[in-house]
Amino acid sequence: MDLDSLLGKVSLGQHHEIEEAVGIYNTENRTMFKFNPSDEEKRMKLCEALLQVLDKETHTSCQIICLEALRILSRDKKVLVPVTTKTNLQILMKMAKLDPKLKCLGEAKDFPVVVEALKCLCNIVFNSPEAQKLSLELDLADLLCRLLQKCMDQHMVNDIRCFDLRLLFLLTLLHTNIRTRLQEELQGLTLLTQTLESILGIEWAEKYQTVTEVNGTLLSIQETDCTIEALKALFNVTLDSWNVHSESDAHQYRHLCSILRHVLLSKGPSEDKTEELQSNTVNLLSNVPVSCLDVLVNSSSTQMSANNNDADMEAIQVMLDFMEKRIDKGSCYREGLTPVLSLLTKCCRAHRNIRKFIKAEVLPPLRDVSNRPEVGMTVRNKLVRLMTHVDLGVKQIAAEFLFVLCKERVDNLLKYTGYGNAAGLLAARGLLAGGRGDRWYSDDEDTDTEEYIQAKPNINLITGHVEEPLPNPWDEMTEEQKEYEAMKLVNVFDKLSRDDIIKPMGVRPDGTMAPLEESLHSQTVEQDNSDSD
Repeated sequence: MDLDSLLGKVSLGQHHEIEEAVGIYNTENRTMFKFNPSDEEKRMKLCEALLQVLDKETHTSCQIICLEALRILSRDKKVLVPVTTKTNLQILMKMAKLDPKLKCLGEAKDFPVVVEALKCLCNIVFNSPEAQKLSLELDLADLLCRLLQKCMDQHMVNDIRCFDLRLLFLLTLLHTNIRTRLQEELQGLTLLTQTLESILGIEWAEKYQTVTEVNGTLLSIQETDCTIEALKALFNVTLDSWNVHSESDAHQYRHLCSILRHVLLSKGPSEDKTEELQSNTVNLLSNVPVSCLDVLVNSSSTQMSANNNDADMEAIQVMLDFMEKRIDKGSCYREGLTPVLSLLTKCCRAHRNIRKFIKAEVLPPLRDVSNRPEVGMTVRNKLVRLMTHVDLGVKQIAAEFLFVLCKERVDNLLKYTGYGNAAGLLAARGLLAGGRGDRWYSDDEDTDTEEYIQAKPNINLITGHVEEPLPNPWDEMTEEQKEYEAMKLVNVFDKLSRDDIIKPMGVRPDGTMAPLEESLHSQTVEQDNSDSD
């Protein structure tokens, strides 16, 4: 529809005319995200006209159509510059029930208006720096929390909650002081946890244990989207929660963690939605203090454990499966894979039962060592391949995860990965000469299989597998030929070293790398000291 005629009808027309004209515009532009710059001024005027219509008493159907048009127009940042004022935001806030004087949400027939108004506010706050400043002045975060509280005991309000939570997420993302206020003044963690519990309709079997279906809860698309928004908002609110300072804090995080376990065992309406749900759950679990992660293990379910030894580790198994899916995707490892690897590493460090379960799944006892550790399709093979990834962060966290599974013992790590794959981690930790990390782990020893014990003498420590013996080229050379080849090699290294192409390195007695001269000197000094003793 022509913008001039639309402007005329919105400015001067009756409700039914406005509804009809704006409805046509919405149908034509519903998927529009790039606008014609020449129409910019007209679209600004249209925004103003729509807000004036919304400020008057109009029919619900007309309000919904005008709000939808405003949501489409608010995708353009330039259009929002003149129309983002305190008065205009207050018009939208009133329609979104963001009013401290309101004691209830009203009738269900008004809910679509509330949802559309919240959608408009999400777009405007995201695209307009001026709206972001005004949100502080209008105390938008406090009003959103009040609206969430009103939704707690209401039915059929998940759409309202979804966009309320999305707007709260945006505000906490854009303003760190709002995040702090939510944590300290508005009891944001408690409110958002209760909201998540309400969305999922959780029932409690006993403390920190939810009633979960045998095959997990199947969530609707609406419940899934709402849960994802709640998880994202909670992530921002819990960003600085590394340490638990009181017993009440610990209870609060354990309560949240038990709900997150329920989420991990739930399924979305599609595989992609389930993965998105799991991704946001993993991100949030990364903020939970490590001492509270023991709730992920359902140790109180004695009946299930009797029937299935791994039943209490279902949530951990879900995270392992999620990790493997992210590895198999083969891209975006930094954003998609490192959070779950980091979380699993943290769990393994702090909780022995989780580490033992994951070790059995990821690093089962070795039997066939005919192939290199990085060759194959097992989880171990995939993780070992990541130890030499080009992304330093991915490489480090994958190596750290395997190292922790090996109780930070160098000999154990080399058995599963080979020296070549582990060299980067060992050099960074100063463990090239062997030994173990700084953390203490239980003394239970790994049991080697008969196949591994028989093959062990023939395993190449660098590659980590049994190699067919190669013919020795020196056997057929005379002494003069051997000396000639040796000198040729020395000259090549000498030239590379003098031209600073390579730098000969050695290992100090403490296991760290150093230039060859320095490392030899350190070894000599230590030898002299030991002789003098």
